[in-house]
Amino acid sequence: MLRLLVWLMAFGLWARVGAEPNPEPFPAAATKKGLQVQMVEDALALGIKHAALNFNLAQLIDPRGETNNPSLSFEGKTYHFQRGYLEHLDREIKTLSDRGVIVALILLNYVSGDPEVRRVLQHPNYDAACPNHLSAFNTQTPEGRAWYSASLEFLAQRWCRADGAHGRVWNWIVGNEVNSHWFWANQGRVELEPFADDYLRTVRLAHEAIRRHSRNARVYVSLEHHWNIRYPGGDERQAFPGRVFLDYFARRAWEGGDFDWQVAFHPYPENLFEPRSWLDKSATADWRTTPRITFRNLDQLIAYLDQPELRYQGQRRRVILSEQGFHTPDGPDGELLQAAAYCYAWNQVARLDGIDSFILHRHVDHRDEGGLRLGLWTRQPDSVATPDRKKKIYDVFRLADTPDWRAAFEFALPVIGVKGLE
Repeated sequence: MLRLLVWLMAFGLWARVGAEPNPEPFPAAATKKGLQVQMVEDALALGIKHAALNFNLAQLIDPRGETNNPSLSFEGKTYHFQRGYLEHLDREIKTLSDRGVIVALILLNYVSGDPEVRRVLQHPNYDAACPNHLSAFNTQTPEGRAWYSASLEFLAQRWCRADGAHGRVWNWIVGNEVNSHWFWANQGRVELEPFADDYLRTVRLAHEAIRRHSRNARVYVSLEHHWNIRYPGGDERQAFPGRVFLDYFARRAWEGGDFDWQVAFHPYPENLFEPRSWLDKSATADWRTTPRITFRNLDQLIAYLDQPELRYQGQRRRVILSEQGFHTPDGPDGELLQAAAYCYAWNQVARLDGIDSFILHRHVDHRDEGGLRLGLWTRQPDSVATPDRKKKIYDVFRLADTPDWRAAFEFALPVIGVKGLE
């Protein structure tokens, strides 16, 4: 028996075979309120119980194998990972999870300036003409697939521990808005079916790695709000309608052996510069035909997922709203409209079963978001995202889901055009 254990450890299989996954149940949160966090202590003061953090795989891997970096033996090979990046994330994740916040990692693959990292991680069909320098994960080549699986294995081993020594991650979101892949998960110009098959392989590998370490951690596919139409800024080989994409993804997942993937959805208003999503004309009351799913018709996403063929072992897929926000328009009423939009959206989400979290984007206005001002804070004028002052939405957000929420939301009633709060 001892000889077998030594052999398993030598080949990096002990963590996978010899140890049972952490059996802790998925935690019940006291509120759906969440934030894509920039300032951890401020986020905690706002009373959040959900947090989303961006994670860049290209900053994690160390293909040159520096001896000072932590490593993992996986399927007969040793993989090294950047200590500084991990310890930075440890601090954020542990501070949040130790305070009862359910942490979601948004797994991304920015194109690296390091040619060796690019060789390993960049999807073979990545097109450098894409606007945001985000590649699909390379699970196509044997080396890329091995690095991807080893990385997820290492992260799950670190952030799914029962003792929470480095913090705890429960939600793992694979990529970003992949139905508009040219912009956020690029593998060149490609038809829906080969793209979705490639993405399914990537999601399945993540699920396998994470579930080896946590029996109840969740893995999510990421979609934006174009539902029966594609994003107008892309053609049929750059963007796909979310519903068509998810129909195909779900069918192929079932054919290959279904697993409990979940949905991370982004129900932005139909016009990102118009925060009043209650005016959205393209968000209609039937998931079969509605062009978009926004906060106005969010119940249609749940109705779609209620179909028997989309359930997993009889249970409806869970939904988190992992990124969406409200622009602050120019003019004296800009902050009022942004805050009222949050009140409307919060009311929609709070009463809807099947939505686990509403994670607001952003914490602070950001210079590089095409003129959008989505933050709870303004930014200092000459900065990228250095906080300057709190906007009206800040206190509305802080008081949501507290005993004072009605008084805090009252101002929004005449803006939205309703007589009372539910």
